[in-house]
Amino acid sequence: MLAAERGIETTVVCFTDGQAATNRGDATSPEHLGEMRRAEFAASCKILDVTHHELLDFQDGQLEFANFSQTAALLVKRMREYKPDVVLTFGGDGAVNTHADHTMVSAFTTAAFHWAASAKRFPALGPIHKAKRLFYNTASFFLPGRPSPLPAPWTVVLDVTRVQARKFEAFRAHTSQLPLMENFQADFEKRAAQEFYALAATPQCQPAVQQTDLFAGL
Repeated sequence: MLAAERGIETTVVCFTDGQAATNRGDATSPEHLGEMRRAEFAASCKILDVTHHELLDFQDGQLEFANFSQTAALLVKRMREYKPDVVLTFGGDGAVNTHADHTMVSAFTTAAFHWAASAKRFPALGPIHKAKRLFYNTASFFLPGRPSPLPAPWTVVLDVTRVQARKFEAFRAHTSQLPLMENFQADFEKRAAQEFYALAATPQCQPAVQQTDLFAGL
């Protein structure tokens, strides 16, 4: 939302439609749940003013068994097409819920960030693109009663107070997952005014510094 307000195009790529989720709403089958969650994803992206969104066809809960090179190549192709300046993904810990799929998305995206900039990797996928920053989403707290992740130390603290209401609206668009949100809503609301990111890679050698803007200087 903050990026959209500044006229910055955004693209969100989601790997699975969540058919293996514990919270299933009124879905009558895994396929039905997948259809519901695809619609929820699209609705959430609309609320967040995402420019482009795409949901791939990987099986929920099975990303660790995907062919690594072939899967990363899908992201290399998209990075070379969309030419992002800034790439955001999960940290290797799998985020606050330590989800294995999130860890794999982090690994695929990290490889694609580097490989998209290499002429040796997938030359058939188009001219190289060297994005300027790779960030991992990280956290300043752990969810109560859940296994604690091993989060990356943050280098960016992003103030999202002004768009906090729309952020929760986007969460609520995932109606099949509302029971999960309700379990942790008090924790999220207490901390929702800030988001934390760790700078993971750049084209230049540089020290880690604390910032308040993902696009500072670009």
